[in-house]
Amino acid sequence: MSHSSYNFSHANSSYNFSHAICRLPSRNLVDGLRAEDTGQPDYDVFLKNHADYIETLKSTGAKVIVLDALDAFPDSVFVEDAVLCLPKGATIMRPGAPSRLGEAEAIKSTISALYTEVEQIKGPGFIEGGDILVTEAEVLVGRSARTDKAGIEELASIIVPWGYTLREVDTPQGVLHFKTDCSLLDENTILSTKRLAQTGCFENYDVIYTADGEEACANTIRFNNLVIMPDGFPETEHKLLDKGYTVKKIGNTEAAKLDGGMSCLSLRFSPI
Repeated sequence: MSHSSYNFSHANSSYNFSHAICRLPSRNLVDGLRAEDTGQPDYDVFLKNHADYIETLKSTGAKVIVLDALDAFPDSVFVEDAVLCLPKGATIMRPGAPSRLGEAEAIKSTISALYTEVEQIKGPGFIEGGDILVTEAEVLVGRSARTDKAGIEELASIIVPWGYTLREVDTPQGVLHFKTDCSLLDENTILSTKRLAQTGCFENYDVIYTADGEEACANTIRFNNLVIMPDGFPETEHKLLDKGYTVKKIGNTEAAKLDGGMSCLSLRFSPI
């Protein structure tokens, strides 16, 4: 499905942001969802890494709203899954994990105070923000275990009338979210694992591949002047530095135990 693209009011608005929203991690995050058990996350280390992440976002000049922890929702620190924030409007998601459905409702009042246009996925389909990559040209949405066809179609019914182009793509088997394996670096450049790029989803983009064995750093974010990536992936970091990007590394060992990465920890936007 396609439609003429919305004329963004902010230059390079796919990665230039005036605002971000983060949520403090719950002490119950040890009960969070994970594809496989790689050990219990250390709350104090998670909290320190999260604070570093927030300070890095603030260092670019953005206003960062930090919400209180939600002890009833162990995964709620991963705010990106609950909302899609676009310049034109915001859409409250419908997470595909039943234990996370309440997270979307809990953040709705915060989003409604920042946007005049707020819509909500009502179902029966499911969709999570971790499956959505916004570029200058289009909104890419990956089918996954957490995002289904009905959820994508309902999102399209909301954002295509706003003037966005939505393109449905496939997420490789065994990959939790589409953005587990990719991120936007600039207007036309994607950081991607080879397994995702080989599906053909980025044919119209320049692609930088994560180094072999460093696929876990594909979930990186471009936030204003910075490329914020998880620490511990030197070969991919050197690739980015060689291309002229300004890289900031953040510890992610504990979030990774819960399948979390850099994009999961914030909602990034510039409301009109």
